[in-house]
Amino acid sequence: MAMSQAAYKAEQALGHGDNAVTAQDVTHPSIAEGTGSKTETMKALAWMGKNKVEIVTVPKPLIIEPRDVILKVTGSTVCGSDLHLLHGTVVELEKGDILGHEFCGIVDEVGSEVTRVKKGDRVVASFQIACGSCYYCKQKLSSQCEKTNSNTIENGMYGGRTAGMFGYSHFTGGFAGGQSEYTRVPYGDVNLLPLPDNVPDEKGLFLSDVLATSWHAVVDTGVKKGDVVAIWGAGPIGQMAAEFSLLNGASRVIMIDSNWRVDYVKEKYPHIETIDFSKLGKGESVTSKLKEMCNNRGPDISIECAAGEYAKGWGHYFEMMLGLETDTSEIVNEMITSTRNFGSCGITGVYVGFTNHFNIGSLMERGIRLIGNGQAPVHKYWESLLKMIQEGQIDPLKMVSHRVRLEDLDKVYYKFEEKADGMQKVFAETRFSAPACNGSPALTKY
Repeated sequence: MAMSQAAYKAEQALGHGDNAVTAQDVTHPSIAEGTGSKTETMKALAWMGKNKVEIVTVPKPLIIEPRDVILKVTGSTVCGSDLHLLHGTVVELEKGDILGHEFCGIVDEVGSEVTRVKKGDRVVASFQIACGSCYYCKQKLSSQCEKTNSNTIENGMYGGRTAGMFGYSHFTGGFAGGQSEYTRVPYGDVNLLPLPDNVPDEKGLFLSDVLATSWHAVVDTGVKKGDVVAIWGAGPIGQMAAEFSLLNGASRVIMIDSNWRVDYVKEKYPHIETIDFSKLGKGESVTSKLKEMCNNRGPDISIECAAGEYAKGWGHYFEMMLGLETDTSEIVNEMITSTRNFGSCGITGVYVGFTNHFNIGSLMERGIRLIGNGQAPVHKYWESLLKMIQEGQIDPLKMVSHRVRLEDLDKVYYKFEEKADGMQKVFAETRFSAPACNGSPALTKY
């Protein structure tokens, strides 16, 4: 917590850039005069320090800019990348920041300049905040919007800016998230997609992030007809990346993970091959196993859907603990050595900063194409993905293991962290949610 807040203090001392066209650092509705109601309150999930989140009661957010929309949240979820916030791995969090970057809801209020949505519309929000008019937004590369995040430390660290993001610290602009009963959506006419009546919240919600992120990983890394694809990480992103790889013509998909998550994939996706890395025999490795399964060459395409926060060996564990690196290179190295010569590797799991012991030799000598997929540009894909849901080509409910209540989200975070109760992806309902759709898991109360 001290490091996270020290980074925020450093940012305040340095000062933001002058590029942003929307208010920065409004991470909860009472952070400044005029940002929260004096008469109405709501429940929300807030970061309260490293490894600590709580359900809090805060003011309902107000419209503060003419293109704002206030959304009455009817569904949200917890993402694996939320755990990076829980752990304090993503810097510039402040106690009381409201989390949550995936949510859908009903339009409650609109600013004076909003024209594309109206009160009462059912919509899903993009997890990134786009202005709609900058160089990247005009190409629908919304995750790289130049005008919604003025953070100086991020710009200096990465050599360029990314879009503002809901509920993802001051490092990404400082916007209150959607694990709450209401959320303020800047540029609401750009960052909200109407949901048709034949797509329930339990499916439409995942257009916010998971579906676009998985699809982008597959198409950006270049999966094509006949490819053998290996995917590290059997969570929701990995599962949907597997589905999308097959839709794009992959001949085989092999998924690498451990514990009950491998069994979950076997049950839900019997056509996908699996490797449980925790059960490999003496002298075996993920790389040797993949070579064995793929003509002693390895897969054509490999996609990392896990993240760089989880060290497998003691060396990286201690280096990360001592602040000598922010991310471990182990999975990326394993992916590179496993892939066939002149194959491609994509990284879509979250990597925040710097890593040590990266196998650049294998990358160069064997002609591996390493692609940082980046945060997925949701606006580029969400309309076509919505159509795929409507036509039954994909069913996002296959990855949803639990239906929970907003007021239990603090407990859900800890369950999710522990991989307890077979928890994969949750749908979090609020007091405004419609009755559960067909196929939704039964409500679990904690």
